[in-house]
Amino acid sequence: MKLSELQFGQTAVVSEVLGEDLSLKLFEMGLLPGEEVALENIAPFGDPIAIRVGEYKMCLRLQDAENIEIKLN
Repeated sequence: MKLSELQFGQTAVVSEVLGEDLSLKLFEMGLLPGEEVALENIAPFGDPIAIRVGEYKMCLRLQDAENIEIKLN
């Protein structure tokens, strides 16, 4: 499942980040495989989204969220 498909109230664990440049950027921000994530907010037109990663929120474009594989808890 992709992070862009996560619904409100669901939590998931990151299993893989596709794309070398994107994965490096997200790894530096703390979005690593094994981290638990939850959907927190969606912008009025659906892009970007805000996710909770551990103790903080991160905003991502849907295009980037499409490259993040997750497993539901």
